Amino acid sequence: MRKFFFVLFILLSLPAVIAAQTCDPTCSNAIECRDKIAKCQEAWNQMEAAKEPHVTALRKMESDIAAFQNRIKTIEADVVKKAAAIVQGEKELAGYLDLAGRRIRQLYMKTLFNNPFVTFLSSTNIGSILRALVYQQSVINEDKKAITQTALSVKDLEDKRNNLEAEKESLAYLKEETDKRAESVRKLVGEAEAYQSQLTGIISSLTTQQQSILNARGGTFTTSVGDVPLADDPNAAPTYNPGFSPAFAGFSFGAYTHKKGMSQYGAKGRAESNQTYEQILQAYYGKTPTGKDTGGTISVQGYGNLDFEGYYMMGIAEMPSSFPKNALKAQAVAARTYAYRYKSGGSTICTTQSCQVFSKSKADNPPGEWKSAVEETRGQVLEDVVGYYSSTTGGYITTMGWDTTCGNQGCWTGGAYEKIASSPWFYKGWYTSDYYNNSAKCNRSHPWLNGEEFADILNAWVALTGGGDKSRVLPITINSCSIGGSTGNPYSISELRDIGGFTSVSSVSVTYNSGGYTESVILQTNKGSVTISGSDFKQAFNLRAPGYISIRSSLFNIEKK
Repeated sequence: MRKFFFVLFILLSLPAVIAAQTCDPTCSNAIECRDKIAKCQEAWNQMEAAKEPHVTALRKMESDIAAFQNRIKTIEADVVKKAAAIVQGEKELAGYLDLAGRRIRQLYMKTLFNNPFVTFLSSTNIGSILRALVYQQSVINEDKKAITQTALSVKDLEDKRNNLEAEKESLAYLKEETDKRAESVRKLVGEAEAYQSQLTGIISSLTTQQQSILNARGGTFTTSVGDVPLADDPNAAPTYNPGFSPAFAGFSFGAYTHKKGMSQYGAKGRAESNQTYEQILQAYYGKTPTGKDTGGTISVQGYGNLDFEGYYMMGIAEMPSSFPKNALKAQAVAARTYAYRYKSGGSTICTTQSCQVFSKSKADNPPGEWKSAVEETRGQVLEDVVGYYSSTTGGYITTMGWDTTCGNQGCWTGGAYEKIASSPWFYKGWYTSDYYNNSAKCNRSHPWLNGEEFADILNAWVALTGGGDKSRVLPITINSCSIGGSTGNPYSISELRDIGGFTSVSSVSVTYNSGGYTESVILQTNKGSVTISGSDFKQAFNLRAPGYISIRSSLFNIEKK
């Protein structure tokens, strides 16, 4: 019983642990959030440590209860069997006693009327008399033996039954006591787990800073080409020489795209391959345009009601006028289709990339090529289509599949229409804070990482998958080059190295999935061959890479120099 009292004493301390640890779910800045995350995580860890012995004790109690119950059932069955055996034994004993009594009475009657001594003296056959006497004595002895054995057997059964009954009572008491203690443990463990669940929710809400970093680096919003072609950056190309070796860089196929509808650079490549605008629209949306009455006005945010065809459409600033005519006409139909939903529904459309970009200055003086594309497709919309489009998808679009000359991944990347159109975002290493080349670079002039920095990404992956404090997996530059307004307490390179143990990478390759994403990253390291899923690698890379270096697409490659 001492064991149960000890467990109960330990359990009584658990509410004190719960009461002592508090976790504030509010914070006013990233540093305060970081500190509170650490405190909440510490409280969670302490609760886990305090709870674990009780969880183990509860498992033992529940196992004991089950064992007690099973043993009681076995005993009850044995008691029934032994009771039946006792009844049977008592019947047999009664039979033996009756038989022996009858034989004794018969022998008595014989000796009463026939004195054995007289019979012996008068008998002419002494041998027969002796045999009869010996037989009678033998029968009496056998009766005595049977009676004795049966009586002993019954006594043994009664003793065993009594012992089983006593054991059953003892086990029933132990089960009842264990049940009571287990119920107390269940309640306390339940309270601890409920508190841990609360802590987990608070930690999740406080670690939104990491998600803001992933969002800022993952190209999660969508942009179009705009009026001016995307600027090329030779430093972001795979041919750039960073001046050190080994060097590693992540190159994204496409960026800032929802991968739905039309690729604008893909439309350019298709137009350059002599496709008509109807063929382009059929490829991206699966249908050709139909005529609608698009006369009248549309409500435009900040401008009121504008003439739909004669002014609003002229001001759509989503594709350079230098693009081929059929690409411009496909763009005009896609933009008209997108806006027509607002017009027909009586809603107000915004003028930014959250809807589609409208420029008043362009509407006041539309370029000839764009004006012609709008006028020549007047009234044409795609039915039952939203009209999504984006600049560069990387050669794969979820609504159509591979955007290539062969229609599948077999001729990707060379046959990708975006590559044919020379989109500067088709294959690019990102190291700027935004998609503009002149945006902040955090003192980096290229996207390449040295060997130590790249091994650090693998160590971050280890920390994220259970080897460390996830809230500290942040860019080492986060406090000097804030991302999404976030700062924090990042691991140092040496701290992460102690967690992950990776110090060098000798080679790296990737595999692609036919669904248009990087399936895995395979690395040869100082710890041997390592394979990481594409999504896990991208997450670790985007949370840990220094400066604004990032992978902007789920379809990416890792290059080594």
